[in-house]
Amino acid sequence: MLGVASRKRLILGLFVLIFAAGAWLGQGLIHITQEPIIQADNADQIVTEPVVIEPGSSFSQMATNLADRGIVERPLLLRVWARLNGYANRIQVGEYAIEPGVTVAALVKKMTQGQVVEYPFTIIEGWTVRTLLTELQQDSRIKNTLGTNPSLTAVMRGIDRAGVPAEGQFLPETYYFPKDSRDIDILRRANRALEAELNAAWAQRADNLPIESAQQALILASIIEKETAVADERRRVAGVFSRRLQRGMRLQTDPTVIYGMGAAFDGDLRRRDLRTDTPYNTYTRHGLPPTPIALAGAASIRAAVNPAAGDSVYFVSRGDGTHVFSATLEAHNAAVRRYQLGITD
Repeated sequence: MLGVASRKRLILGLFVLIFAAGAWLGQGLIHITQEPIIQADNADQIVTEPVVIEPGSSFSQMATNLADRGIVERPLLLRVWARLNGYANRIQVGEYAIEPGVTVAALVKKMTQGQVVEYPFTIIEGWTVRTLLTELQQDSRIKNTLGTNPSLTAVMRGIDRAGVPAEGQFLPETYYFPKDSRDIDILRRANRALEAELNAAWAQRADNLPIESAQQALILASIIEKETAVADERRRVAGVFSRRLQRGMRLQTDPTVIYGMGAAFDGDLRRRDLRTDTPYNTYTRHGLPPTPIALAGAASIRAAVNPAAGDSVYFVSRGDGTHVFSATLEAHNAAVRRYQLGITD
């Protein structure tokens, strides 16, 4: 049997071990739950490089990865903490950013909630659908499921809009997505956003418009988009085209001719091009072209259904992005002489 002194030393030793274990646990829990993830020697790397959870990865593997990067000091304690708090079996696949000030606990919670890193993809007003598809294909963060140069019929079928012409059917704005999102999913989002915007605008359209449907409004909006990038001109341009349609005048807008020429357009629009008939030549045909000619933004869509009042039926570029609007052919020809030919009367 142990003597009294030995028992005291054993009890004291146990207390020391318990105290040390408690201190170890307490310090570790503080590190997990309270201390921001900052390492003096590689803080930049930690902040900029996301934590990646691959399909099939376990929490144990993730904890080891964090330890290898110097983000956690005690991966075993992290696994115990996560299991006790119900996180260990709930982490989701994806990339997770480590923002300044975030703790390990907050990072793990993000993993269980699927708060992955999202990347921006911006669709620009005035792009054609072919340009959009090319930009999607060139973005390495987006999974290409459509292949190279897909048919527009296949694209629209892939987003459950079979039979709808693809041109103009995607809303220009910035969309955020996790890495390796599919191109078709981004296109579906942009299409549904376009439909929502177009339907909302059509529901609030002005009275007595010379267009009969939301799709016709989209066609007109695409022409407006190509004619001006000046915000306070969009409704004035819409007014010109609306009055021309109401009076039975041809729209006579160059962007539609260029679109109808396709690959034959070399950057120089000639008189013979204006006289060469295509379904999109608004110099040779009355009314709107058969489809949009570009992706129209929300502002152009709103302008198309709410044109500015006035009497102008002509406009010509000043050469600085703005336009001169005229109510008579005489005034228009004078503006052409001044701003296009450099002739002053």
